[in-house]
Amino acid sequence: MGSIGIIFKRELMGYFATPLAYIFIVIFLIANGIFTFELGGFFLRGQADLLPFFGFHPWLYLFMVPAIAMSLWADERKTGTIELLMTLPIRLSDAVIGKFLAAWVLTGIALALTFPIWITVNYLGDPDNGVIFAAYIGSWLMAGGFLSIGSCMSACTKNSVIAFILTVSICFIFVIMGSPILLNSFPGWLPQFLVDAFSAMGFLTHFDSISKGVLDIRDMLFFTVFIGAWLTASAIVIEIKKAN
Repeated sequence: MGSIGIIFKRELMGYFATPLAYIFIVIFLIANGIFTFELGGFFLRGQADLLPFFGFHPWLYLFMVPAIAMSLWADERKTGTIELLMTLPIRLSDAVIGKFLAAWVLTGIALALTFPIWITVNYLGDPDNGVIFAAYIGSWLMAGGFLSIGSCMSACTKNSVIAFILTVSICFIFVIMGSPILLNSFPGWLPQFLVDAFSAMGFLTHFDSISKGVLDIRDMLFFTVFIGAWLTASAIVIEIKKAN
């Protein structure tokens, strides 16, 4: 864990050494406030829960998380510092994990700073805090899924903008795969097991389950395996690029 810790600390400190982390956190908090209280009709609903808050997270992450992930490797390749990084006595997998964890912790900090909304709903009513806590865990796991895709896309190109567009596009596919609107549009003759398999790959399917307070091991395992698979793909892409 020594090498991972070194990379993690370097990357996390790098975020806060520039305005990037602060801008990300401020925009994230403002957007959450607007989505929850204005678009989500928090006060009009008259219910002590945070469904409007978490309901917008997949769509908020769709653009916010790729903005963080796009520079994970693209900037390293563009400036040539990736060659220096590869000469250090660390494993490639450690570098990939360390960079990912730093970005994931940054999103976790931004998510944790939304606690005033949690306090507000407790002040106004008597919510099920266990459900809210589970939803926070699910939201952070989902953010990790977005980041892992962004890591791989960032490793594919030197251009951060292209990495951003690719990440948004692929993440959008995984979001709508679990969307009820899309699932209901499938023809009736399609075997149910194919519909279920398609749904099982969608972020919404697993996030909605967790956000209802059900910490099912299958949902946790999905995000864990999903993140691991995309980080492995990141390492493979970097290795291929290095060989070329």
